[in-house]
Amino acid sequence: MGEISNYPLPITHYQLPMLKTVALFGTSADPPTQGHRTILEWLSQHYDYVAVWASNNPFKNHQTPLDHRLAMLDLLIENLKDQYPNIGLYPQLGYSRSLESVTEARHLWPQERFILVVGSDLIAQMPKWYQIKTLLENVEVLIVPRSGYAIKSEQVQALVELGAEVAIADFDVPPVSSTAYRERKETQVITPPIQDYIHREQLYHAREPFKTNSQRAVS
Repeated sequence: MGEISNYPLPITHYQLPMLKTVALFGTSADPPTQGHRTILEWLSQHYDYVAVWASNNPFKNHQTPLDHRLAMLDLLIENLKDQYPNIGLYPQLGYSRSLESVTEARHLWPQERFILVVGSDLIAQMPKWYQIKTLLENVEVLIVPRSGYAIKSEQVQALVELGAEVAIADFDVPPVSSTAYRERKETQVITPPIQDYIHREQLYHAREPFKTNSQRAVS
């Protein structure tokens, strides 16, 4: 696994007392992919706790109801729990506005440092987020690189100018996406338990039926 590379941070950042860190990772998870799994594994190794939730991004059209996306995230996390016990699913954080999620998280963890995890595909949107300056007063930002979305220095600088403390995660996320599954049914991008769930719940209106893992084992 890689390290976290710091984009310009105020010097006072290093003079603060070391508090426990909570990585806040809200995601559309439509559906959760092997990429989400890799991100969670990495976050678990770099922060004290990882709080995950499924959310409705106001900039996206979601094909699948929130309860199904939460259930699939739960399957992904349960599969990681033995090795990464500091990852938890928190549906109560699933607001459409990040500031509301952070405000709710502060009730759960009154003293901890919050690290807001965002994909590089969201950097350009962030200055338009609801009360972005207030949000950035309450969190540090960790940018996770995504294939096809270069991290542009001017976009990062725009966040810094709004008051953000920004770091960039230096590790390779598999070049997979939820879109690849929704549009092309690329089953290799999701984990077997999630594939079975999708089949059982008849989600995403697959053009052709596919076998569950148990069916493949006996065929």
